Amino acid sequence: MVFRRRVYGDGELLRNDYYNSFVIQPLYIDVLKTFCGCSELSGLLEKALKRERRYAAVLERFIAPDGTYPIIGRSSAYRYGAFHALSHAALYGNLPDSLPPEQVRCALSAVISRTLSCGIFDENGFLKIGISGAQPSLGEFYISTGSLYLCETVFLPLGLPESSRFWSGGETRFTSQKIWTGEDVPADFAED
Repeated sequence: MVFRRRVYGDGELLRNDYYNSFVIQPLYIDVLKTFCGCSELSGLLEKALKRERRYAAVLERFIAPDGTYPIIGRSSAYRYGAFHALSHAALYGNLPDSLPPEQVRCALSAVISRTLSCGIFDENGFLKIGISGAQPSLGEFYISTGSLYLCETVFLPLGLPESSRFWSGGETRFTSQKIWTGEDVPADFAED
């Protein structure tokens, strides 16, 4: 039996949080792209890109038909920053073949719309700590008003041209919408 890591750890214990999306996978790829000329790093970039493709598929499936998603692990107050890796994969054309860019746009739009409908700004226009409005108990000791803006990484696809399939593709239902309306959807699996 061969164990293949699909996500990166930030310690010995499985934390089951969104840090693979908040920080680890997208920034690891960015660093590898910056230094990909180094022979010591040869092969690492392609492995990282493959992992990001798989994780993008997983993240898209986390999005419920109504735009909600599982609130698990630490730093949940970063809201839709939980989809940084999915947005990163969309921006750089690293989505799996099974995940059309316009479907990702529709899924991310559902998350953004759902979150923005909950009164997430204070009287001065700054983000409140929480997911759905002001929920200060969701803010761990290291969460500040400034750190909440990590959520803006979901907007990376704004860097794509208007002609890209992400923007020009028609409205389409995303995976959970398809499944929960009875559409026959291929089973999810990881490529080896």
